[in-house]
Amino acid sequence: MNDRDFRDAMGKFATGITIVAMRDNQIGVKAMTVNAFMSISLDPELIAISIDKKASMHDRFKLSTSFGVSVLSEQQKEASMVYAKQIKKEKDIPFISLDGAPVLEDSLTSLSCKVSDLVEAGDHTIVIAEVTSLSMNNGEPLLFFEGKYREITSN
Repeated sequence: MNDRDFRDAMGKFATGITIVAMRDNQIGVKAMTVNAFMSISLDPELIAISIDKKASMHDRFKLSTSFGVSVLSEQQKEASMVYAKQIKKEKDIPFISLDGAPVLEDSLTSLSCKVSDLVEAGDHTIVIAEVTSLSMNNGEPLLFFEGKYREITSN
């Protein structure tokens, strides 16, 4: 097995897409696209995200105590591409506050999270966080499969 084979195999797992954001007192909101997101526990309510150690936001998680997660809808593909650095931001993407955490306004689900633990895992850090508040909207999810954005279609 080589790195490309492993990456291609993992790409066979369809995922939703999130934007993880935190406030920085000096530069405002800092955000990144994350598809390595999962629910961990119902009691207490915990989620986990996996952040590449080379990502520009990685070290901020070691200093931050909270962040927001926005589960994206099909209409938020551009935001995903901006924060994945696939396209340049042409206009401001507004964030709102959910229990003090920055989230995108029309996301399918928005979560305010408090960092519980950081776990080193190879070339990534797994951030485990307690959900302190949430909001939900109706819509269809933005999906990622085999390295491409996808949509749910009815047969």
